[in-house]
Amino acid sequence: MEHVANYPVLRKLGEGATSEVFLCNDPFRGREVAVKRIFPEALRDPVRGKLFRKLFFAEAALAGKLDHPHIAQIFDAAIGEDSGYIVMEYVPGGTMERFCAPENLLPVPQVLEIAFKSARALAFAHSKGVTHRDIKPGNILYAAEPADVRIGDFGLAINLGSQTTQVTGVGSPAYMSPEQIRDEVVDHRTDLYSLGVVMYQLLSGHLPYRGTNKFSIMFQITQSEPPPPSSYRREVPASLDRIVRRAMQKDAANRYQSADELAEDLIEALRAGVGEAQREEFGDADKFVALRRMRFFGAFADPELWEVVAMGAWERIAGGSAVVHEGEPGDFFCVLIEGEMHVSKNKKLLSVLGAGECFGEMAYLSLTGHERSATVTAARDSRIMRVKVSDLGKASADCRSKFDRAFIGILVERLNLANTRLTSG
Repeated sequence: MEHVANYPVLRKLGEGATSEVFLCNDPFRGREVAVKRIFPEALRDPVRGKLFRKLFFAEAALAGKLDHPHIAQIFDAAIGEDSGYIVMEYVPGGTMERFCAPENLLPVPQVLEIAFKSARALAFAHSKGVTHRDIKPGNILYAAEPADVRIGDFGLAINLGSQTTQVTGVGSPAYMSPEQIRDEVVDHRTDLYSLGVVMYQLLSGHLPYRGTNKFSIMFQITQSEPPPPSSYRREVPASLDRIVRRAMQKDAANRYQSADELAEDLIEALRAGVGEAQREEFGDADKFVALRRMRFFGAFADPELWEVVAMGAWERIAGGSAVVHEGEPGDFFCVLIEGEMHVSKNKKLLSVLGAGECFGEMAYLSLTGHERSATVTAARDSRIMRVKVSDLGKASADCRSKFDRAFIGILVERLNLANTRLTSG
């Protein structure tokens, strides 16, 4: 069996001008990984060999530095005189390229979910000083779940925290920002332009600028304005036309100034819905934003909050329905997303809970048993997020730690309140 370094090859996934990618087995951790191997002749190239080495090293240097659920992880890397490889997370769904054809477009709400997750991933990378510089459908990987994506291939990324100099004149012309075309020094806003182009293509099935050669496309990028995505697809709302247009402004000062800002507009458009009716279902983007606005999750970093989105079961509870019953065992706790809950014991009302508050957490905190000490009933139609104790036990150490701190904060508040009542009584 062929090997790349210590990784047995299962099959070849593809190749580009300077490297090839294999699906391999990671015998140390029992998982499938994607391994990119650079061609020796690329490193030996007398003209561009140094550039290829620099770009390959830049990507390898990010191993373990961008730990985010919507960024393809780099696990291992090595580069020698005439060889090099990078071991990456394997994402089985392929790239977003196949959803750019007019006959194979995704529903508009799903495109919005993908754009939101990509924007949040870029916000995380930018916060670490990393600008991708080659955002395109081929570098956005489509995972198994609907609208679950990973941004990959940071080979052209610049890292403000490193000592490497910026390489200009590289990238995919159709997705390059005007400042990239002009070989100017770029910042994180170049990624926002490129994501705008990706959104345009996923929404319409067309690139904003098309030509017979790359020079024609590059001229249009710096000089022309494209028609809005809605001119190709009627169900694209005007709000999305505006978002794409702002992301693709030729002057970086007129674009979104951060990926966070872009993500905020995307979630508002997603909530408004496509067409006349607002959406009823809560997608991952809605869940993320709902949790991010709660004080309970204030200390959670983006990667930890996405873990919560993935592990939580979101439910609507009809008014008058009990979620937790006094005296019964319980293996879950809940966060009240919207609505109102009444906590009672022996049919006596103890407290009223509002949005952002949790209940049932003793099922997680208790060391002696999980018997409920009170009943929790929906005072009116409400929405909750239910988390199983066993699922939280499988979460990352950082995520569990943030829950522990949040729960301790709640217990301290309740003790202080009890002491105040006793003192005043």
